[in-house]
Amino acid sequence: MPDELKIVRALAGIFSGGKELHIGLGDDCAEIGMAKGALLVAADQVIEKVHYESRTSAFAAGKKLMLRNVSDIAAMGGAPHWALLTIAAGKEHDENYILDFCRGVAAAGKAYGVAVVGGDTAALPEAGCVATLTIFGEAPESGGITRSGAKPGDLLYVTGKIGGSFVSGRHLDFSPRIREGKFLAEKRLATAMLDVSDGLLLDALRLAQASGVSLMIEPEKVPLHVEAAVPGAWSDGEDYELLFTSPEKLEKLWPKDFAPVTCWGRCVKGDGILLNCDGTPFKCGKLGYEH
Repeated sequence: MPDELKIVRALAGIFSGGKELHIGLGDDCAEIGMAKGALLVAADQVIEKVHYESRTSAFAAGKKLMLRNVSDIAAMGGAPHWALLTIAAGKEHDENYILDFCRGVAAAGKAYGVAVVGGDTAALPEAGCVATLTIFGEAPESGGITRSGAKPGDLLYVTGKIGGSFVSGRHLDFSPRIREGKFLAEKRLATAMLDVSDGLLLDALRLAQASGVSLMIEPEKVPLHVEAAVPGAWSDGEDYELLFTSPEKLEKLWPKDFAPVTCWGRCVKGDGILLNCDGTPFKCGKLGYEH
């Protein structure tokens, strides 16, 4: 299976941005400068039998696609506004399936103020469905929060609970942390951030590598959903919580009506690895889902 991190690093040398590109490949969104402010842009997809089961309703699959993209905007501290949708389906999926899928996209978009303004449809030569959403949002005034800003001494946090997303069906219906992301950006409390899509441990490793620090972690402190169990919960993925670093102790600053926040580690000098509290390398088999 191709190594996603190697591919992303290689693409940075293939795709070049213009002078308006503030943040390029490697983060949850790109950031493009405009006459006023900056635009956040991201694209994500859902594939039948990969991101959802064939028995899943078209409406639920479409809803998931929009929510995944909204979560990317949340991970940069921004506000989502518009989207483009492309969908390709096999002949076993008729017009009603396509329309129900689009209704799911639209319903989730409406909940977060996102309007679908265009896109494309196509037929697949084989069974299945593949859909991609490109989302556009407004960056915070201070700029989007990247994965690469963590510093030694920063604390490591995660919102909400993790684990059991597929077992519970929560991967189809979750709440992107838009309010929490905007709060962290506006108050300049987060130094690095991403959303937990491929597994808590794997995404923590990505943050560490992007920031050039190591993370001393205590994953057993992270609250789990009732369906979840360790160590699988740490690598299940599809949690769509915010994983971020901050120099501040946030427990007293955190609004009570937000998703709870948990400190489960800290940044130390190092070469982008996960460590136990005694400084030894953290070992836990599979860290997350590799694309």
